[in-house]
Amino acid sequence: MKMFYVENGYLIEEKVDVLDLNKPIHQVFFTHVSNQKLKSWLFENDFPEQIIEDIMSEDQTPVFDIIPNGDVTILKHLSFSGDDYLDFDTANIAIIKIKNKLIVACDEDEAVVEIAKKFQRRMRLHKADIIFEIYTVVDIIMDNSIFMSDIIDASLEELEDQIMNESIDEKLIQEKIYYARRTLNRLVKLFVQESDVVNKAFNIVSIAKKKKLKYEISDLKEHILFLVKENRTLLDRTGYLLNFHMGIMSNRMNAAMQRLTAITIIFLPLTFIVGNYGMNFEYMPELHWKYGYLFSIVLNISIATGIYFWLKKKKWL
Repeated sequence: MKMFYVENGYLIEEKVDVLDLNKPIHQVFFTHVSNQKLKSWLFENDFPEQIIEDIMSEDQTPVFDIIPNGDVTILKHLSFSGDDYLDFDTANIAIIKIKNKLIVACDEDEAVVEIAKKFQRRMRLHKADIIFEIYTVVDIIMDNSIFMSDIIDASLEELEDQIMNESIDEKLIQEKIYYARRTLNRLVKLFVQESDVVNKAFNIVSIAKKKKLKYEISDLKEHILFLVKENRTLLDRTGYLLNFHMGIMSNRMNAAMQRLTAITIIFLPLTFIVGNYGMNFEYMPELHWKYGYLFSIVLNISIATGIYFWLKKKKWL
């Protein structure tokens, strides 16, 4: 389990058992939600049990709650499920502001490390300001979500190329489109929720702070709005891909039926000729003609060749 804290502008990695949230100085902590000292500190500072449950729950949706001397914002950190870029996993990120402490708690160690290190790089040139620090953490989360959306966009482009490939498994393509639609439905719903949460979180900021951070807050809201619009666009695109896939399948089916029809057209007159010579009539001059068999073979080949080149000219073959 990883735990970091920022003090006097430095990012320090520590063991969990040295976590001390009771120092009077301003600190920013990054830790796992299962950190027992974090849980104890939350209870000691009279956090409502419902909010503690929200912080600890893996299934908690994005939410913003006001508490005595602070507030809690819960967002989602996204990561891909293995090598599948059309499906993703989520991890809760609780941003807890109380008095002079800012605690970022997540239920995945990798997310803790990633956010802590990116936070350190961004905060090197800034003085300690808890509202700006909250903005920085939220912006890191949103940038990760934008990166995810860009990867999904590239995956849809790759999927579109695969649809044009005749050797691809049709069932596999349909499954990928289904997973893409499911993923984007979840993302749109998630980003709409996060947009509401972020608006609530920054609406309670004092007017003086809003003026100081007006560009940062505006940029953050634009990022979230972009995520909602972009993923709705990508969701619409999956509908186009599904229609495109069905159209390609229909064209391939039509082409196959066209080839079968062409073959039928070639053999139809030959079948007619064979049928005539299969009738049992006594007076059929060709039956007693020395070259009758050769004539019938040449006739069949000539008719078949003529029809073949005619169909070729019409682009049926």
